[in-house]
Amino acid sequence: MTARSPGQWHAVQSRLPHLRATLLASAALLVVATPVGFGVAGVDGGAGVAAGVTLAVVSYLISAYSVAWADSVHPRMIMSVGLVTYAVKMVLLGMVMAAIATTGWSGLLPMGAGIIAGVVVWTATQLVWALRSPLPYAGPSGR
Repeated sequence: MTARSPGQWHAVQSRLPHLRATLLASAALLVVATPVGFGVAGVDGGAGVAAGVTLAVVSYLISAYSVAWADSVHPRMIMSVGLVTYAVKMVLLGMVMAAIATTGWSGLLPMGAGIIAGVVVWTATQLVWALRSPLPYAGPSGR
């Protein structure tokens, strides 16, 4: 089965039931935080907050899909794929932030605040989702 087959795509999607809640919460954050950034720091502030929240969401989506894909291929791949994905994302994020910092753009601080807010909202929403979801249970084997 190739990575593009419908069966493989369904296998990946079935491992991501939390995405609806986390994406809705992140969209709500974006709608609320962008005008706040605009009010505090002008156009650059609004753009910075929006970019920060979006970067956090994209980062989480990349992680979620890469780990779900690894799990659908073989559960033993989860740790290595997850760690490599995380390392690559952090290096790229650091490079992007450093490049932006050299421009003197006044939206950098609001962008950082947007990233932090995005991480907090996504993590809290996923935690609440996990706590409310029924846990899989395997009863005692019938002997």
